[in-house]
Formats: sequence, structure tokens, C-alpha cells
Amino acid sequence: MSNVLVAYFSASGVTKNVAEKIAGENDYDIFEIKPVEIYTPADLDWTDKNSRSTIEMNDKSFRPPIAEICDVSAYDIVVIGFPVWWYTAPSIINTFIESVDLIGKTIKAFCTSGGSGIDKCVSDLQNAYPDLDFAKGMRFMGDVSKAKEWIE
Repeated sequence: MSNVLVAYFSASGVTKNVAEKIAGENDYDIFEIKPVEIYTPADLDWTDKNSRSTIEMNDKSFRPPIAEICDVSAYDIVVIGFPVWWYTAPSIINTFIESVDLIGKTIKAFCTSGGSGIDKCVSDLQNAYPDLDFAKGMRFMGDVSKAKEWIE
């Protein structure tokens, strides 16, 4: 078992590919944050004010249920990956964070995005969870060659 866990949420497969590369190339453990109800393409239509993802992101208190809880007790570093939704982390990331004990762990967030960066995402998470230790985040577009240096 490695001392690093890569936990990720991926709605379309992009973040999954990056997370698998990071974990595989560095021999880290990996965990997929899966929603109980999988997102359909219609759910992800950000142009539709009535789409599931839009409704969820507009309700700051909503936490989409996740299918499985991960035991993070053996890890010192938890890397959390996600696509950027509405310039921040999807609310399912809050579900994950609130479902596990991350006190005393270093949390490194990474995102996949065509244009948005990670800084606002990390800032939002730090503000929501001030007792947790969020390190500088990273945005990946496919090349993960700097991942190990960033994580360790």
C-alpha cells in the first residue's frame, strides 16, 4: 500500500484518465468517487438551467450521495481530482470530504478543465473546510509528468 491515495470524481472520463495515469505511473492507490445516480449527458448540460448539475451547483447545501465510502486512515496524502463545474469543485467533492476523516492529512486537489484553473477551487474548499490542510492544487490537461514532484 502506498502512502498516497488518489481519489477522483469523473463525469465524462477525462478526470478518470488523468487520475489513472497519476496513480499508475507513481504506484499510488486509487479510489473512484462514484455518485449513487450516474450523471447522464443531459444531467451535465450546463446551458440548461434545469439540468441536474446546474441545480446541484446552485444549491450550496446539496450533497449528492456517493455509492461507496473510502477508508483514508492509512494515507498521509490524499489527492482529490475532479472536473471544474461552475468555476469550482463539483458538490460531490464536498460529499466525499464530509464522508471521510481528513484531519491531519495533506490534501492536494487537481482539476481537469478546458479553461478554468484550480486556485478558486482550492480556495473554496479551504474556506468550506478550514480545519483541513489543503496544499497548492494543480490543473492537468493529460500530461501528468509533474504529478509526482507536485504530490510528494
